[in-house]
Amino acid sequence: MAKDHYKTLGVSRTATKEEIQKAYRTLARKHHPDLNPTDKEAKKKFQDIQAAFDVLNDPQKREKYDRFGPEFESMGQGGPQGGGPYSWTPRGGGPQEFDFSDVFGERNAGEGAGGFGDFFRQFRRAGGGAGPQTHIAPKGADIEHELPVPFASAVSGGEAQVSVRRQSGKVETINVKIPAGIEDGQKIRLRGQGEPGTAGRPAGDILITVRVSEHPYYTRRGNRLEVVLPVTLAEAALGAKIDLSTPRGTIRLTVPPGTSSGKKLRVKGQGVAAAGRPPGDLVAEVQIVLPSHLDEEDRAAIEKIGSKHPQDPRANLRW
Repeated sequence: MAKDHYKTLGVSRTATKEEIQKAYRTLARKHHPDLNPTDKEAKKKFQDIQAAFDVLNDPQKREKYDRFGPEFESMGQGGPQGGGPYSWTPRGGGPQEFDFSDVFGERNAGEGAGGFGDFFRQFRRAGGGAGPQTHIAPKGADIEHELPVPFASAVSGGEAQVSVRRQSGKVETINVKIPAGIEDGQKIRLRGQGEPGTAGRPAGDILITVRVSEHPYYTRRGNRLEVVLPVTLAEAALGAKIDLSTPRGTIRLTVPPGTSSGKKLRVKGQGVAAAGRPPGDLVAEVQIVLPSHLDEEDRAAIEKIGSKHPQDPRANLRW
Protein backbone atom coordinates (compact mmCIF):
# COMPACT_ATOMS: atom_id res chain seq x y z
CA MET A 1 0.00 0.00 0.00
CA ALA A 2 1.38 3.39 -1.00
CA LYS A 3 2.44 5.63 1.86
CA ASP A 4 0.84 9.00 2.55
CA HIS A 5 3.68 11.53 2.36
CA TYR A 6 1.83 13.99 4.56
CA LYS A 7 1.40 11.36 7.30
CA THR A 8 5.04 10.34 6.92
CA LEU A 9 6.16 13.91 7.74
CA GLY A 10 3.34 14.43 10.23
CA VAL A 11 1.96 17.55 8.52
CA SER A 12 -1.45 18.56 7.18
CA ARG A 13 -2.26 18.71 3.48
CA THR A 14 -2.34 22.51 3.74
CA ALA A 15 1.10 22.72 5.37
CA THR A 16 3.38 25.52 4.17
CA LYS A 17 6.81 24.86 2.70
CA GLU A 18 8.38 26.13 5.94
CA GLU A 19 6.31 23.64 7.99
CA ILE A 20 7.32 20.80 5.68
CA GLN A 21 11.00 21.69 5.92
CA LYS A 22 10.81 21.98 9.72
CA ALA A 23 9.13 18.57 10.01
CA TYR A 24 11.75 17.04 7.72
CA ARG A 25 14.64 18.39 9.76
CA THR A 26 13.14 17.07 12.99
CA LEU A 27 12.46 13.59 11.60
CA ALA A 28 15.77 13.35 9.73
CA ARG A 29 17.63 14.16 12.93
CA LYS A 30 15.62 11.53 14.82
CA HIS A 31 15.82 8.65 12.33
CA HIS A 32 19.10 9.07 10.48
CA PRO A 33 20.63 5.54 10.36
CA ASP A 34 24.13 6.74 11.26
CA LEU A 35 22.75 8.05 14.53
CA ASN A 36 20.70 4.90 15.17
CA PRO A 37 23.11 2.03 14.42
CA THR A 38 21.12 -0.49 16.53
CA ASP A 39 17.74 0.35 15.01
CA LYS A 40 17.16 -1.95 12.03
CA GLU A 41 14.17 0.12 10.91
CA ALA A 42 15.98 3.48 10.95
CA LYS A 43 17.24 3.24 7.38
CA LYS A 44 13.79 2.43 6.00
CA LYS A 45 12.16 5.21 8.04
CA PHE A 46 14.78 7.69 6.85
CA GLN A 47 14.24 6.65 3.22
CA ASP A 48 10.48 7.14 3.60
CA ILE A 49 11.04 10.56 5.18
CA GLN A 50 13.43 11.56 2.37
CA ALA A 51 11.00 10.34 -0.30
CA ALA A 52 8.13 12.29 1.25
CA PHE A 53 10.23 15.45 1.51
CA ASP A 54 11.45 15.09 -2.07
CA VAL A 55 7.83 15.26 -3.29
CA LEU A 56 6.25 17.76 -0.88
CA ASN A 57 9.15 20.24 -1.00
CA ASP A 58 8.91 20.47 -4.81
CA PRO A 59 5.89 22.64 -5.80
CA GLN A 60 5.35 20.82 -9.13
CA LYS A 61 5.65 17.31 -7.67
CA ARG A 62 3.42 18.26 -4.73
CA GLU A 63 0.72 19.62 -7.02
CA LYS A 64 0.71 16.38 -9.06
CA TYR A 65 0.83 14.24 -5.92
CA ASP A 66 -2.21 16.10 -4.56
CA ARG A 67 -4.00 15.69 -7.88
CA PHE A 68 -3.13 12.11 -8.85
CA GLY A 69 -2.13 10.47 -5.57
CA PRO A 70 0.92 8.35 -4.62
CA GLU A 71 1.12 6.66 -8.05
CA PHE A 72 1.63 9.93 -9.95
CA GLU A 73 5.26 9.13 -10.84
CA SER A 74 4.25 6.00 -12.76
CA MET A 75 1.58 7.71 -14.85
CA GLY A 76 3.74 8.45 -17.88
CA GLN A 77 2.66 11.61 -19.62
CA GLY A 78 0.03 12.22 -16.95
CA GLY A 79 2.58 12.39 -14.16
CA PRO A 80 5.71 14.42 -13.53
CA GLN A 81 8.36 14.40 -16.17
CA GLY A 82 11.51 14.88 -14.18
CA GLY A 83 13.14 18.18 -13.53
CA GLY A 84 13.49 19.24 -17.17
CA PRO A 85 15.82 22.06 -18.11
CA TYR A 86 14.06 24.38 -15.68
CA SER A 87 13.44 23.64 -12.03
CA TRP A 88 12.76 25.93 -9.12
CA THR A 89 14.34 25.47 -5.71
CA PRO A 90 13.51 27.83 -2.83
CA ARG A 91 15.99 29.37 -0.42
CA GLY A 92 17.71 26.45 1.21
CA GLY A 93 17.29 24.23 -1.85
CA GLY A 94 15.65 20.87 -2.34
CA PRO A 95 16.86 17.61 -0.82
CA GLN A 96 19.68 17.20 -3.33
CA GLU A 97 21.13 20.49 -2.07
CA PHE A 98 20.24 20.00 1.59
CA ASP A 99 23.01 20.88 4.03
CA PHE A 100 23.25 18.40 6.90
CA SER A 101 24.40 21.26 9.13
CA ASP A 102 20.83 22.58 8.89
CA VAL A 103 19.54 19.28 10.30
CA PHE A 104 22.19 18.46 12.88
CA GLY A 105 23.17 21.97 13.95
CA GLU A 106 26.79 22.02 12.76
CA ARG A 107 26.88 25.79 13.05
CA ASN A 108 26.13 25.53 16.77
CA ALA A 109 28.09 22.35 17.50
CA GLY A 110 31.29 22.41 19.48
CA GLU A 111 34.63 21.61 17.92
CA GLY A 112 35.31 18.76 20.35
CA ALA A 113 35.08 15.10 19.36
CA GLY A 114 31.69 13.50 19.42
CA GLY A 115 29.62 16.55 18.44
CA PHE A 116 27.18 16.35 15.56
CA GLY A 117 29.12 19.03 13.70
CA ASP A 118 32.39 17.08 13.98
CA PHE A 119 30.66 13.83 13.04
CA PHE A 120 29.16 15.24 9.86
CA ARG A 121 32.30 17.06 8.81
CA GLN A 122 33.99 13.66 8.85
CA PHE A 123 30.93 12.09 7.21
CA ARG A 124 31.11 14.50 4.26
CA ARG A 125 34.88 14.24 3.90
CA ALA A 126 34.50 10.46 3.71
CA GLY A 127 32.02 10.81 0.88
CA GLY A 128 28.88 10.20 2.93
CA GLY A 129 29.65 6.81 4.44
CA ALA A 130 32.15 4.08 5.14
CA GLY A 131 34.18 2.16 2.57
CA PRO A 132 37.20 2.87 0.37
CA GLN A 133 37.53 6.41 -0.97
CA THR A 134 37.84 6.82 -4.72
CA HIS A 135 38.53 9.94 -6.71
CA ILE A 136 35.59 11.00 -8.85
CA ALA A 137 36.02 13.68 -11.47
CA PRO A 138 33.80 16.63 -10.52
CA LYS A 139 30.88 17.84 -12.54
CA GLY A 140 31.23 21.08 -14.43
CA ALA A 141 31.26 24.39 -12.58
CA ASP A 142 27.99 26.13 -11.77
CA ILE A 143 27.36 29.61 -13.12
CA GLU A 144 25.65 32.11 -10.82
CA HIS A 145 23.57 35.01 -12.08
CA GLU A 146 21.16 37.61 -10.64
CA LEU A 147 17.96 38.41 -12.50
CA PRO A 148 15.76 41.49 -11.86
CA VAL A 149 12.10 40.43 -12.14
CA PRO A 150 9.12 42.82 -12.28
CA PHE A 151 6.71 42.54 -9.35
CA ALA A 152 3.84 41.44 -11.60
CA SER A 153 5.93 38.68 -13.22
CA ALA A 154 7.00 37.36 -9.82
CA VAL A 155 3.36 37.14 -8.74
CA SER A 156 1.80 35.77 -11.94
CA GLY A 157 4.77 34.06 -13.60
CA GLY A 158 6.33 34.81 -16.94
CA GLU A 159 9.51 34.53 -18.97
CA ALA A 160 12.80 36.39 -19.07
CA GLN A 161 16.18 36.23 -20.79
CA VAL A 162 19.59 36.14 -19.15
CA SER A 163 23.01 36.58 -20.72
CA VAL A 164 25.73 34.42 -19.20
CA ARG A 165 29.44 34.51 -19.91
CA ARG A 166 31.15 31.13 -20.21
CA GLN A 167 34.70 30.41 -19.10
CA SER A 168 35.57 30.35 -22.79
CA GLY A 169 34.51 34.00 -23.00
CA LYS A 170 31.42 33.26 -25.05
CA VAL A 171 28.25 35.13 -24.05
CA GLU A 172 25.05 33.11 -24.36
CA THR A 173 21.43 34.27 -24.05
CA ILE A 174 19.10 31.81 -22.33
CA ASN A 175 15.31 31.89 -21.91
CA VAL A 176 14.13 31.41 -18.33
CA LYS A 177 10.64 30.57 -17.07
CA ILE A 178 9.59 32.56 -13.99
CA PRO A 179 7.37 30.41 -11.73
CA ALA A 180 4.24 32.12 -10.39
CA GLY A 181 4.68 33.17 -6.77
CA ILE A 182 8.48 33.22 -6.69
CA GLU A 183 9.90 35.49 -3.99
CA ASP A 184 12.84 37.85 -3.81
CA GLY A 185 16.07 35.94 -3.16
CA GLN A 186 14.79 32.56 -4.33
CA LYS A 187 16.71 30.68 -6.99
CA ILE A 188 15.93 29.19 -10.38
CA ARG A 189 18.19 26.27 -11.29
CA LEU A 190 18.86 25.49 -14.95
CA ARG A 191 20.22 21.97 -14.74
CA GLY A 192 23.06 20.94 -17.01
CA GLN A 193 23.46 24.38 -18.57
CA GLY A 194 26.57 25.40 -16.64
CA GLU A 195 30.20 24.67 -17.55
CA PRO A 196 30.90 21.24 -19.10
CA GLY A 197 32.26 18.50 -16.82
CA THR A 198 35.56 16.67 -17.13
CA ALA A 199 36.19 12.99 -17.86
CA GLY A 200 32.63 12.45 -19.03
CA ARG A 201 31.06 13.92 -15.91
CA PRO A 202 27.85 15.98 -16.31
CA ALA A 203 27.80 19.71 -16.88
CA GLY A 204 27.18 22.10 -14.01
CA ASP A 205 24.05 24.18 -13.50
CA ILE A 206 23.12 27.82 -13.86
CA LEU A 207 21.87 29.25 -10.56
CA ILE A 208 19.77 32.39 -11.00
CA THR A 209 18.97 34.47 -7.92
CA VAL A 210 15.72 36.38 -8.42
CA ARG A 211 15.54 40.04 -7.37
CA VAL A 212 11.92 41.19 -7.37
CA SER A 213 11.32 44.86 -8.13
CA GLU A 214 8.98 46.91 -5.93
CA HIS A 215 5.49 47.81 -7.12
CA PRO A 216 4.39 51.47 -6.86
CA TYR A 217 1.10 50.53 -5.17
CA TYR A 218 1.01 46.85 -4.17
CA THR A 219 3.08 45.07 -1.55
CA ARG A 220 3.37 41.38 -0.77
CA ARG A 221 3.41 39.48 2.52
CA GLY A 222 3.80 35.79 1.77
CA ASN A 223 0.85 34.93 -0.48
CA ARG A 224 -1.13 38.01 0.58
CA LEU A 225 -1.24 41.15 -1.53
CA GLU A 226 -1.86 44.53 0.10
CA VAL A 227 -2.82 47.84 -1.48
CA VAL A 228 -3.86 51.28 -0.22
CA LEU A 229 -7.23 52.06 -1.84
CA PRO A 230 -7.97 55.78 -2.34
CA VAL A 231 -11.71 56.66 -2.16
CA THR A 232 -13.58 59.94 -2.24
CA LEU A 233 -15.43 61.35 0.76
CA ALA A 234 -18.75 60.59 -0.94
CA GLU A 235 -17.74 56.97 -1.72
CA ALA A 236 -16.68 56.39 1.88
CA ALA A 237 -19.77 58.02 3.39
CA LEU A 238 -22.42 56.68 1.03
CA GLY A 239 -20.81 53.43 -0.12
CA ALA A 240 -19.73 52.57 -3.66
CA LYS A 241 -18.71 49.88 -6.15
CA ILE A 242 -15.07 50.41 -7.14
CA ASP A 243 -12.98 48.78 -9.89
CA LEU A 244 -9.73 47.31 -8.58
CA SER A 245 -7.06 45.59 -10.67
CA THR A 246 -5.69 42.24 -9.40
CA PRO A 247 -3.25 39.64 -10.79
CA ARG A 248 -6.23 37.83 -12.34
CA GLY A 249 -8.03 40.83 -13.78
CA THR A 250 -10.20 43.74 -12.65
CA ILE A 251 -12.79 43.09 -9.94
CA ARG A 252 -15.67 45.12 -8.51
CA LEU A 253 -14.99 45.89 -4.85
CA THR A 254 -17.80 46.99 -2.54
CA VAL A 255 -17.06 49.86 -0.14
CA PRO A 256 -19.73 49.75 2.59
CA PRO A 257 -21.45 53.02 3.57
CA GLY A 258 -19.77 54.82 6.46
CA THR A 259 -16.32 53.38 5.79
CA SER A 260 -13.48 55.22 7.55
CA SER A 261 -9.84 55.53 6.52
CA GLY A 262 -7.86 52.53 7.71
CA LYS A 263 -10.70 50.07 7.16
CA LYS A 264 -9.35 46.91 5.51
CA LEU A 265 -11.42 45.14 2.88
CA ARG A 266 -10.42 41.51 2.22
CA VAL A 267 -10.98 39.79 -1.13
CA LYS A 268 -10.43 36.05 -0.84
CA GLY A 269 -8.36 34.25 -3.46
CA GLN A 270 -7.16 37.37 -5.28
CA GLY A 271 -3.62 37.36 -3.88
CA VAL A 272 -0.56 35.38 -4.93
CA ALA A 273 -1.21 31.90 -6.36
CA ALA A 274 2.11 30.07 -5.94
CA ALA A 275 2.46 26.60 -7.45
CA GLY A 276 1.13 23.87 -5.19
CA ARG A 277 -0.59 26.26 -2.78
CA PRO A 278 -4.06 27.81 -2.58
CA PRO A 279 -4.08 31.48 -3.60
CA GLY A 280 -3.72 34.10 -0.90
CA ASP A 281 -6.04 37.04 -0.31
CA LEU A 282 -5.98 40.65 -1.41
CA VAL A 283 -6.32 43.23 1.37
CA ALA A 284 -7.28 46.80 0.40
CA GLU A 285 -6.85 49.49 3.08
CA VAL A 286 -9.21 52.41 2.56
CA GLN A 287 -7.75 55.90 2.41
CA ILE A 288 -10.21 58.80 2.14
CA VAL A 289 -9.01 61.55 -0.19
CA LEU A 290 -10.61 64.92 0.50
CA PRO A 291 -11.15 67.56 -2.19
CA SER A 292 -8.20 69.91 -2.46
CA HIS A 293 -10.43 73.02 -2.49
CA LEU A 294 -13.56 73.56 -0.39
CA ASP A 295 -15.71 76.69 -0.71
CA GLU A 296 -17.75 78.27 2.07
CA GLU A 297 -20.83 76.27 1.19
CA ASP A 298 -18.86 73.01 1.39
CA ARG A 299 -17.37 73.96 4.74
CA ALA A 300 -20.75 74.89 6.12
CA ALA A 301 -22.19 71.54 5.02
CA ILE A 302 -19.36 69.63 6.71
CA GLU A 303 -19.73 71.64 9.91
CA LYS A 304 -23.46 70.91 9.89
CA ILE A 305 -22.77 67.17 9.61
CA GLY A 306 -20.25 67.40 12.46
CA SER A 307 -22.72 69.23 14.69
CA LYS A 308 -25.50 66.77 13.89
CA HIS A 309 -23.31 63.70 14.54
CA PRO A 310 -20.87 64.64 17.34
CA GLN A 311 -17.95 62.20 17.75
CA ASP A 312 -14.84 61.77 19.86
CA PRO A 313 -12.65 59.51 17.66
CA ARG A 314 -9.65 59.96 19.99
CA ALA A 315 -11.46 58.94 23.19
CA ASN A 316 -9.44 55.72 23.57
CA LEU A 317 -6.14 57.16 22.41
CA ARG A 318 -3.60 56.65 25.18
CA TRP A 319 0.19 56.69 25.56
